[in-house]
Amino acid sequence: MRWALIRVSLAVTAMVVIAFAVPLGLVVKELARDRALTNAERQAAAVAPALAITTDRAQLARAVATAQAGGANRIALRIPATPGSPAVDLGRHHAPAADLAAASANGQAATVRVPGGYALLRPTAVGSGTIAVVEVFVPGADVTRGVATAWLMLAAVGLCLVAGSALVADRLGGRTIRPAVRLAAAARRLGEGDLAVRVREDGPAELRAAAAAFNAMADQVVQLLANEWELAADLSHRLRTPLTVLRLNTASLGEGPAAEHTRAAAAQLEREVDQIIRTVREQHGRGGPGAPPAGCDAAEVVRERMAFWSALAEDENRQVAMAGADEPVRVPVPRAELAAALDATLGNVFRHTPEGTAFSVDVHGFERAVILLVSDAGPGVADPEAALRRGHGQGGQGSTGLGLDIVRRVAESAGGEVAIGRSVLGGAELRIRLPRTAV
Repeated sequence: MRWALIRVSLAVTAMVVIAFAVPLGLVVKELARDRALTNAERQAAAVAPALAITTDRAQLARAVATAQAGGANRIALRIPATPGSPAVDLGRHHAPAADLAAASANGQAATVRVPGGYALLRPTAVGSGTIAVVEVFVPGADVTRGVATAWLMLAAVGLCLVAGSALVADRLGGRTIRPAVRLAAAARRLGEGDLAVRVREDGPAELRAAAAAFNAMADQVVQLLANEWELAADLSHRLRTPLTVLRLNTASLGEGPAAEHTRAAAAQLEREVDQIIRTVREQHGRGGPGAPPAGCDAAEVVRERMAFWSALAEDENRQVAMAGADEPVRVPVPRAELAAALDATLGNVFRHTPEGTAFSVDVHGFERAVILLVSDAGPGVADPEAALRRGHGQGGQGSTGLGLDIVRRVAESAGGEVAIGRSVLGGAELRIRLPRTAV
């Protein structure tokens, strides 16, 4: 928009300069020509008094020599012969003889174009009753003297006007588009998750209206997200009653591995519901949905989830391995979200590989990143890209296709990424890279 204003200003100013400079340049050229011819007319008029007094050749030669143009040998004189006096011809003639004869015959002054300039022919009556013709030669340099300088000055003034208009347009354009730049920056920050950003409503009326609409939209987004968090908290809270009934019913299952696993699953489900409620409240306590997550220890979450899934793996005769989860490694992901991502990943292992298939979870902590590797010895993933797209999944029976998408969204929300490859166990390997934060 700024460059568009500058281009428009340049175009308009250039047209105005051309509209005035071209006619003015032509006028300057005509003025220089008229000045030179007027000066020649004065030189010719200086010889006319001598012609009115005498036709003597010597006296006329002195009169011509005393003229300014005569000293430069630019005045010529011709008096036709009469029965009582001979013809007089002084100086060097530049005009053709026919033009001289015509000027003498009709008695009208004329300006003739000759090689090297112009010839001014002025008829003057003499005492012998004939018409003498005074010729003044005007060089082409006199006709165009000062024209080039005037044109250069006009061009310089025109360029200064164009440059000045571009500068003024740039300043005005910068002042005009500054609110638009702020609006674009605010929209970018809103897209990055800063829900507290707002735009100052100033500038042109259209941009003020756009800023007001943006602020209203941001307020509406914050309100909608807050309503969603509240709804999640309410729904989670409503689950407590059936969970309590489920936990009481598991107490009557007696002893045995199946009963213990059922009670452990019910207890784990209750803890997850409590964690969701606490997370929602913490988000509101930190200023709303746009606040940054507190983060968690990825190694601790891996140990906790592997303790849960190892019990199920033992029932299905799966070999389980875990490495690198001894040292704390913090990542900018809420504990509940990271646990949900791990559960989705390990759940896929149980769902899409046959019983007895081994799997492992490795934690690699680097200076600026943490990598979680979930590997299995199953058949692998035929189309890794499709598996990471929402709604596609691995094509297994009963798969919603949302598990790996949950993992991808959790990683990307923290600035990480997810990739699927071939593991050292021969099956699929899910690689989750997350940025590392200070302990």
